[in-house]
Amino acid sequence: MPFSRDGDIDIGAVLGLHLNYIPVEETFTEMPVETQCKMFRIRAYRFVRVIIFALDDINRNYKWLPNITLGFRIYDGCFATRRAMGSTMQLLSGNHRSVPNYNCQSRFTLPAIIGDEATISAEPMALVLGIYRFPQVSYAVNYNLLSDKQQFPSFLRTVPKEEFHTLAISRLLVHFGWRWVGIIGSDNIYFQQPNEWLKSEIFKTGGCINMFELVPANNYGERIKRIVEMIKHSSAKAIVIYTRLVHAIPLMEEVSVQNVTGKVWVGGSSWFMSPDVPKTIKGPLNGSIGFMLQKGKIPDFKEFLYSFHPSKSPDDIFIKLFWETAFDCKWVSSDKQASANQTALKSTAHCTGNEKLQDIDSNLYDVNNFRFTYAVYNAVYAVANALHDMMSCKPGKGSFSNGSCVEMSDFKPWQLLHYLRNVRFKNRGDEEIYFDQNGDPPAKYDILNWQISSDGTNNYVKVGRFDNTALEDQKMVVNDSAIQWNSAFSQTPTSLCSESCHPGFWKAVRRGEPICCYDCLPCSKGEMSNNTDATECTKCPEDKWPDNRRERCIPKVIEFLSYEGPLGMALAVIPIFFSLTTVLILTVFVKNKDTPIVKANNRELSYLLLVSLILCFLCSLVFIGKPMTFTCMVRQPAFGIIFSVCVSSILAKTITVVIAFNATNPNSKLKKWTGPKTPVLIVFVCSLSQTLICFCWVFLYPSFPQYNMKSQEGKLIIECNEGSIAMFYCMLAYLGCLACVSFTVAFLARKLPDGFNEARNITFSMLVFVSVWLSFIPAYLSTQGKYMATVEIFAILASSAGVLGCIFLPKFYIIICRPEQNTRAYIAGKLNK
Repeated sequence: MPFSRDGDIDIGAVLGLHLNYIPVEETFTEMPVETQCKMFRIRAYRFVRVIIFALDDINRNYKWLPNITLGFRIYDGCFATRRAMGSTMQLLSGNHRSVPNYNCQSRFTLPAIIGDEATISAEPMALVLGIYRFPQVSYAVNYNLLSDKQQFPSFLRTVPKEEFHTLAISRLLVHFGWRWVGIIGSDNIYFQQPNEWLKSEIFKTGGCINMFELVPANNYGERIKRIVEMIKHSSAKAIVIYTRLVHAIPLMEEVSVQNVTGKVWVGGSSWFMSPDVPKTIKGPLNGSIGFMLQKGKIPDFKEFLYSFHPSKSPDDIFIKLFWETAFDCKWVSSDKQASANQTALKSTAHCTGNEKLQDIDSNLYDVNNFRFTYAVYNAVYAVANALHDMMSCKPGKGSFSNGSCVEMSDFKPWQLLHYLRNVRFKNRGDEEIYFDQNGDPPAKYDILNWQISSDGTNNYVKVGRFDNTALEDQKMVVNDSAIQWNSAFSQTPTSLCSESCHPGFWKAVRRGEPICCYDCLPCSKGEMSNNTDATECTKCPEDKWPDNRRERCIPKVIEFLSYEGPLGMALAVIPIFFSLTTVLILTVFVKNKDTPIVKANNRELSYLLLVSLILCFLCSLVFIGKPMTFTCMVRQPAFGIIFSVCVSSILAKTITVVIAFNATNPNSKLKKWTGPKTPVLIVFVCSLSQTLICFCWVFLYPSFPQYNMKSQEGKLIIECNEGSIAMFYCMLAYLGCLACVSFTVAFLARKLPDGFNEARNITFSMLVFVSVWLSFIPAYLSTQGKYMATVEIFAILASSAGVLGCIFLPKFYIIICRPEQNTRAYIAGKLNK
């Protein structure tokens, strides 16, 4: 029998007021008896009261449905498919007995059915009601398949579908950084797809599943013991319990028995806040996190829940059951049916009617937190708003053929379904209510933290929310400071297979293990990572280099042989010193040009040689400073040409000595080569060849400045690209040939009888010259950056100083310190000895 109140239009409802039903053995030799229910749900009775409250409120507002009163017919589904289907057929038939495909009323007054709470009953209801396109609004079922409008065209609901629940759980795991988790699910047809969604969402966010276990529908005692044993030894700290209430309770009881600690339990909305959770497992649940439907505001409803009384509602067939269960008493006048339903009642106290609703434990009869009750409230208002929209239709602007409207006295359920699917309104709590194209509302959840206070009472504390309609960065909001973790954790716990890799490292996944198990390896040379848990390192741009911690790219140190540096400064001072010394020697030689020691061996060549040595010393300065296009282009050719003049002068001096001594023979053919033209010709020809080589080099393969970013770590070297290495070594080879020829000629002329013969000095100078440049080549090839220029400068200075020291310093010493030896008489006397 239903609890009903007649109106012009009656809204049907199938509610889960009892938790279960009593199986009855049927012989089918007589008419089957009605299913008997047991375990009356105190909290669920609020669903009845909120329907009455909402309809009274609507009926009082004459503007909503003028001249129309809304009534109701409420059936108890008992969480039983057969009971719910029987109630559905009775609602459709309009009679206390179901007559399929018949409406036994004179007029059709049932616009929609609200319910049921259990998926096992709501789904078959939706199949049947879908055949007639009869609107059904569920207030609790989140089974995702019911969003399929091909199978369930008339099903709507005021709670989010399961898909968003799994998304919210995965976002919560990401928020706390729990990427190594365990999942305990139910081996149930309604949990199979959600379990897969949850795993998929965890994988999408980079998480891993340490363990995934399913609790069977029946005979699960031993299985739960093994699962808890696995949890106890699991390295995952976060365990998601995504099961039915009937599995969650024994699971947590076994957790308490085995004293499993150091775990954070993440609960699903199917059981986390259920009043049926026993006190014995509330200790292990301390500090756990869970999701529930978003709490809603129902103005004035709290007072309404405290105001009813059995004497005021004699037609309410559920009120006495509620009273007896809530106050643990029995009405003296209660009938046998009412008493049979109180199988769990042990007290023999009589109900007096003086009991106060305010004395009921809030865990059983909560008048402050409305979640599923709020969903029932919104379902009633959704149907009422659809009726209001249908009644407000203006002829010619309707939604049906030719803009027609519906006659309120004879509307069809499918016509109301059109308005119900498109309804959009704000309830009295100022929240906007609407359905999407699949009949689903926006997904909104409260995140709750189970906290046990010092006095032992447990509380659900809201610590965050999930709102899928919000902006991406605001979908999940958690107040970490409001969370109270269990005693095993002094701060927010971590649940990772491997600790996070800090910046400067990257994750190297271990072979054969999940991606969450990895080793942290430092970035390679030239690479960096500035994020935690980077999967790979990023190569720095060529002009940058990672810092010491390899967390960011910093500009490379620009390096070249600078005048400001100690090395550059020293290399600048030395050639200037030698060039000034050479100038001094040249000045002394010019002042003493008529002395025998200066006039010997062609003084003009000595002047030319000294001038070229000055330029040789000074040309090394071009190698110092920031390489520019001009300096790069001229430094090697200038060095090559000047040195060729220098070596050519030495060769000319040596050949002049040889010709001079050999020309004294009466029959010598070398007499015609004596004179000033021969050395000039030698210098000109030898220098011209080097000049041609250098000019070809400049015009065909000019040197240019370049940035060398690879030769030295962390340094950006500005250097001159020689354009053609072959031309560079060709120039050096030519100088080497000139030096070798000079050395050979000087060595052969070293014993000529002349007190001022320079052959021996030239031999030593060329020996130094050749030795320096032979050692220069391997040294030059083995250095990089500014040290290449340093080696070349050293070679220039060493070879030039060797020539200056071996050829001119002895003569300079005689001119300055031994003038008595700078006479022809001394020379003649020396020769006569």
